[in-house]
Amino acid sequence: MSSAHPHPSPSTTQESDVLVLGGGLMGTTTAFFLRQHGKSVTLLERELVGRQASGTNFGNVRRQGRELHQLPLANRARAVWGRLRELLGEDAEFVPYGHLRVCYTEKQAAIIEKHTHDVRPYGLHLEMVTAEQLRTRWGIFAPGVVAGSYSPEDGHANPRLAGPAFARAARRAGANIVEHAEVLKVEHDGHGFTAHTADGRRYRAAQMLVACGAWSNRMAEQFGESVYLEPRGPQMGVTEPLPYAIGPSIGLSSPIEHEGLYFRQISRGNIVFGGGLKGPAYADRIRAYARPDNILRQLRELRRFVPAFEQVQLIRVWSGIEGYTPDWQPIMGPSAKVPGLHYAFGFNGEGFAISPGVGETMAELMATGYTEIPLSPYSIGRAGAQRTEAVKAA
Repeated sequence: MSSAHPHPSPSTTQESDVLVLGGGLMGTTTAFFLRQHGKSVTLLERELVGRQASGTNFGNVRRQGRELHQLPLANRARAVWGRLRELLGEDAEFVPYGHLRVCYTEKQAAIIEKHTHDVRPYGLHLEMVTAEQLRTRWGIFAPGVVAGSYSPEDGHANPRLAGPAFARAARRAGANIVEHAEVLKVEHDGHGFTAHTADGRRYRAAQMLVACGAWSNRMAEQFGESVYLEPRGPQMGVTEPLPYAIGPSIGLSSPIEHEGLYFRQISRGNIVFGGGLKGPAYADRIRAYARPDNILRQLRELRRFVPAFEQVQLIRVWSGIEGYTPDWQPIMGPSAKVPGLHYAFGFNGEGFAISPGVGETMAELMATGYTEIPLSPYSIGRAGAQRTEAVKAA
C-alpha cells in the first residue's frame, strides 16, 4: 500500500495533528478513528502495514478468557468488528460464529464456570456446556472433554486482511499512510514531536502514538520510559481443506502453557491452529521461527482433541514477532512523563481481538482528552511494566 500523499523532500517537514508510529492494527485502527474525529494524521510504517504480529496471529475475536479489566475494551472492540463492512466497506472475513472454550478436567471446568459468573457484570453472557451438550451440539470432541463455555457473539477474522483494510479506509478518509518509512529517532521540543526517517524525511505533530509492536520499547526509551518487552513467536499451522462443519473458534483451556491449543475452520475448509510454547523471535533481525517440535506436538494434540482430524495433513506453518510484558498486561494510554505522547503496545499475543477497541479508544483520548475506558491497569508507569534487573537476569 503506497501513500496517497506525496513524500516530502528531505529539506521539508510534513505536519499533522497526530503522528502514529507503527502500521499494525493498533496504529491503523487509531489512524482510522482519528479521521472520524477530524484530526489530521500521519502513520509511519517501517515495512508494510499489517506485516508483523497483526498479520501473523490466529485471528481470534474473543472476549471470554480475558482479565476482567480488559472487558470494557473487548466489548468496544466487538462492537466495531460487527460494523466492519459499514465502516470499511469490507469485513476482513469476520464471522460472529461464537467462541467455545473446553477442557479435559473437572478442576479446569470449575475455573471456567467461575469465569462465566465473573464476567456477567461486564455484559458478557457465557453459556456453560456439559460433556453431553458438547456431543449433541458439536459432536467432534474426544470423550475426555468434560465441559466448556460458549460465547455465541464472538468469532474470528482473517489477520492478513484486517490491518490493510483499516489502513485503506484511513487513507480514503484522508490519513497519510507512509510505508517503508523507518523512524530512527524522535525529538520533542515542548510543543510537538518530530520523527526522522532513515531516508532523511521529517514528520511533525503535536501528539504522537507509539504503536510499534515488539519494537515500541526502543521509542519509549528515547523519552525516559524504559519497558521490558520480550519478543516471542506464535506457532501457527494450517491443514488441508476439509468439508466445512465447524463455526466457532475453539480453544482448549489448560493451566499449562504448552498444552494449550486453539483452532478454527475457515470457509474454504482449512483448519487454522496454534498454541503451545512460543518460538524464537529476534526483534533486531526482524525474524521469527516456527519450532518443528512444537508444531508437531500441536498437530498430535489436535488429532487427539478432535478424532475426526486423525488423517488431516499439515500444509503450512508460520510465525511472527509479538511483544510480551513482564506482567502480561499491555502498555496503553498517555506517557507518564511527556505531554502529548501516547502508547499502545505489548499486547502479549492477545491484541488482535481488541485492536479496534484500542484504536477507537486511543483516537478518542487524543482527540478529546478523555475516554470512558479504564486505562490505569495499562499505564506505562506501573511497576509490572518496568525493566528490572530480575527480569533481565531471568
